[in-house]
Amino acid sequence: MKKVMSLALASALTCGIAMAKEIKIGAVMPMSGPLAAYGQVTNLGVELAQKLQPTLKNGDTIKIVLVDNKGDKVETATATTRLISSDKVVAILGALTSTNTAQTIAIADKKKIPVIASVATNDKLTARRTYANRVCFTDSFQGEVVANYAKGQGYKTAVVVVDQAQVYSLGLSKAFQNAFKANGGKIIKKIKVTSGDKDFKAVVSQIKKMNPDFLFLPLYHPEASMIARQSKQLGLIKPMFSGDGVANQTFIDLGGESVEGYMFTDFFDSLNPPSKKSAEFVAFHEKETGNKEMNSFTALGADTYNVLINAMNNCEDPTNSICINEQIKKTTNFDGVSGAITIDKDGNATRSAVIKEIRNGKPGFKATVNP
Repeated sequence: MKKVMSLALASALTCGIAMAKEIKIGAVMPMSGPLAAYGQVTNLGVELAQKLQPTLKNGDTIKIVLVDNKGDKVETATATTRLISSDKVVAILGALTSTNTAQTIAIADKKKIPVIASVATNDKLTARRTYANRVCFTDSFQGEVVANYAKGQGYKTAVVVVDQAQVYSLGLSKAFQNAFKANGGKIIKKIKVTSGDKDFKAVVSQIKKMNPDFLFLPLYHPEASMIARQSKQLGLIKPMFSGDGVANQTFIDLGGESVEGYMFTDFFDSLNPPSKKSAEFVAFHEKETGNKEMNSFTALGADTYNVLINAMNNCEDPTNSICINEQIKKTTNFDGVSGAITIDKDGNATRSAVIKEIRNGKPGFKATVNP
């Protein structure tokens, strides 16, 4: 009898092992090219989160298929199509910038494959897209944070420098301007630049003559750091504020002393983790990388993975992309690395923002702003 039971148990265990399968999820990240600084730190968060949680509760293993989009829209489309058609992924994480993420969502939505964006903040990103989701705040919220801060500082006039080639910049610029005007502020001028520009001396000279109370630059780090440097060279000394597009060490490295005192909105501060789970992840990050401070994009990358795994665990069939998408949109008060996250039926996240100021070459925490 004991022998029969042992055989039955062995058979059951063998079947259990045989039933466990490998499930692929895709990741589209700019691991090279001009936006590599964003992609590398975000992907680090995904990788660390997978190390902590490599399997689902049913024993299925997760394989991440990473494709480098080089920060390019065409490469993003190719990567997304490959992940869905060839690799048969059940969901996609990425693709960072709002422009590229919109490209991924447009393709994935038609194939009913859910996308979770880590840091794509453009308000229109999820509009009329059933399979679009994000764990970051939107530009409308981010713009209000900056406008309210400006009001609190007594700033009444502003010049906005916008990158006409980036939907992120256009959206954040509009959100800020609406909120700033609603607070009684005046936009003296909106100046258009283009990604890749390097000579901003004419722009800086123009702003200097206008003499605004402060500058809002909803730009990515290459252009923002260059404007800060050339402003210092030409004697334009004004408070400067950006969004999360400069939330990386590369911005500080490029800007040097010119970005001292520069302020920006961010999602997370590793020296002020919002929960026990967050603090534990920061400690794990330090153990794995040797770095005490963790980039906020790393936290958001981890959150995209963790929210996805939570959704898959809530599906009877964790390969059912339709169910996964439904469960993502039921995410409520999720204890994320970057803070509590709730995702609504449109795929947008309700969450806090952080204001930081660069001090002595380091981003310093100023305040947490709740929705």
